[in-house]
Amino acid sequence: MKQRTLFNTTYKQNAISLLGITMLAFAIPVSAYTGQEFAGEAGLTLAQARVIALKAHPGKITDAELEQEKGGSGLRYSFDIREGKTTQEVGVDAKTGEVLENVPAGKNPD
Repeated sequence: MKQRTLFNTTYKQNAISLLGITMLAFAIPVSAYTGQEFAGEAGLTLAQARVIALKAHPGKITDAELEQEKGGSGLRYSFDIREGKTTQEVGVDAKTGEVLENVPAGKNPD
Protein backbone atom coordinates (compact mmCIF):
# COMPACT_ATOMS: atom_id res chain seq x y z
CA MET A 1 0.00 0.00 0.00
CA LYS A 2 2.85 2.43 0.77
CA GLN A 3 4.38 1.94 -2.68
CA ARG A 4 1.12 2.85 -4.35
CA THR A 5 0.73 5.96 -2.17
CA LEU A 6 4.34 6.99 -2.83
CA PHE A 7 3.89 6.45 -6.57
CA ASN A 8 0.67 8.47 -6.64
CA THR A 9 2.28 11.29 -4.66
CA THR A 10 5.34 11.37 -6.91
CA TYR A 11 3.18 11.21 -10.04
CA LYS A 12 1.00 14.07 -8.79
CA GLN A 13 4.03 16.19 -7.89
CA ASN A 14 5.57 15.62 -11.33
CA ALA A 15 2.28 16.41 -13.07
CA ILE A 16 1.84 19.62 -11.06
CA SER A 17 5.43 20.65 -11.77
CA LEU A 18 5.01 20.02 -15.50
CA LEU A 19 1.76 21.98 -15.54
CA GLY A 20 3.42 24.87 -13.69
CA ILE A 21 6.36 24.98 -16.08
CA THR A 22 4.02 24.90 -19.08
CA MET A 23 1.90 27.73 -17.69
CA LEU A 24 5.00 29.77 -16.91
CA ALA A 25 6.36 29.27 -20.44
CA PHE A 26 3.17 30.74 -21.90
CA ALA A 27 2.58 33.33 -19.18
CA ILE A 28 5.85 35.21 -19.50
CA PRO A 29 5.63 36.12 -23.20
CA VAL A 30 1.84 36.41 -23.14
CA SER A 31 1.72 38.90 -20.29
CA ALA A 32 3.49 41.67 -22.19
CA TYR A 33 1.62 42.86 -25.24
CA THR A 34 0.01 46.09 -26.33
CA GLY A 35 -3.66 46.41 -27.13
CA GLN A 36 -4.99 44.49 -24.15
CA GLU A 37 -7.93 46.92 -24.02
CA PHE A 38 -9.31 45.17 -27.14
CA ALA A 39 -9.09 41.66 -25.68
CA GLY A 40 -12.79 41.59 -24.78
CA GLU A 41 -13.68 42.02 -28.46
CA ALA A 42 -11.40 39.20 -29.65
CA GLY A 43 -12.74 35.72 -30.32
CA LEU A 44 -9.27 34.23 -29.76
CA THR A 45 -6.95 34.54 -26.81
CA LEU A 46 -3.41 35.72 -27.31
CA ALA A 47 -2.18 32.18 -26.61
CA GLN A 48 -4.41 30.74 -29.36
CA ALA A 49 -3.27 33.40 -31.83
CA ARG A 50 0.38 32.69 -30.94
CA VAL A 51 -0.07 29.03 -31.88
CA ILE A 52 -1.58 30.00 -35.25
CA ALA A 53 1.18 32.54 -35.94
CA LEU A 54 3.95 30.08 -35.11
CA LYS A 55 2.41 27.49 -37.43
CA ALA A 56 2.44 30.11 -40.20
CA HIS A 57 6.06 31.06 -39.47
CA PRO A 58 8.09 29.09 -36.88
CA GLY A 59 10.58 31.00 -34.76
CA LYS A 60 10.65 33.10 -31.59
CA ILE A 61 8.00 35.74 -31.01
CA THR A 62 9.76 38.98 -30.09
CA ASP A 63 6.76 41.32 -30.10
CA ALA A 64 2.99 40.93 -29.91
CA GLU A 65 0.11 43.35 -30.09
CA LEU A 66 -3.63 43.37 -30.52
CA GLU A 67 -4.68 46.19 -32.82
CA GLN A 68 -7.50 47.57 -34.87
CA GLU A 69 -6.39 47.23 -38.47
CA LYS A 70 -8.07 47.17 -41.87
CA GLY A 71 -8.75 43.75 -43.32
CA GLY A 72 -10.50 40.72 -41.90
CA SER A 73 -12.71 41.52 -38.94
CA GLY A 74 -10.79 44.73 -38.26
CA LEU A 75 -9.11 43.36 -35.13
CA ARG A 76 -5.86 41.45 -35.37
CA TYR A 77 -3.00 40.09 -33.36
CA SER A 78 0.33 41.11 -34.91
CA PHE A 79 3.47 39.18 -34.09
CA ASP A 80 7.10 39.78 -34.93
CA ILE A 81 8.69 36.35 -35.24
CA ARG A 82 12.45 36.08 -35.38
CA GLU A 83 14.15 33.15 -37.04
CA GLY A 84 17.89 33.43 -37.37
CA LYS A 85 18.68 36.97 -38.53
CA THR A 86 15.31 37.67 -40.13
CA THR A 87 12.06 38.90 -38.61
CA GLN A 88 8.68 38.08 -40.08
CA GLU A 89 5.47 39.96 -39.31
CA VAL A 90 2.48 37.65 -38.95
CA GLY A 91 -1.05 39.02 -38.53
CA VAL A 92 -3.83 36.79 -37.20
CA ASP A 93 -7.49 37.87 -37.28
CA ALA A 94 -8.47 38.10 -33.61
CA LYS A 95 -12.03 36.93 -34.27
CA THR A 96 -11.61 34.19 -36.89
CA GLY A 97 -8.01 32.98 -36.53
CA GLU A 98 -7.29 33.55 -40.22
CA VAL A 99 -3.71 34.48 -41.09
CA LEU A 100 -4.04 37.91 -42.68
CA GLU A 101 -0.37 38.79 -43.08
CA ASN A 102 2.87 36.84 -43.26
CA VAL A 103 5.60 39.11 -44.64
CA PRO A 104 9.17 40.12 -43.81
CA ALA A 105 9.18 42.93 -41.26
CA GLY A 106 10.52 46.32 -42.30
CA LYS A 107 13.87 47.72 -41.18
CA ASN A 108 12.41 48.87 -37.86
CA PRO A 109 9.93 46.24 -36.72
CA ASP A 110 7.69 47.62 -33.99
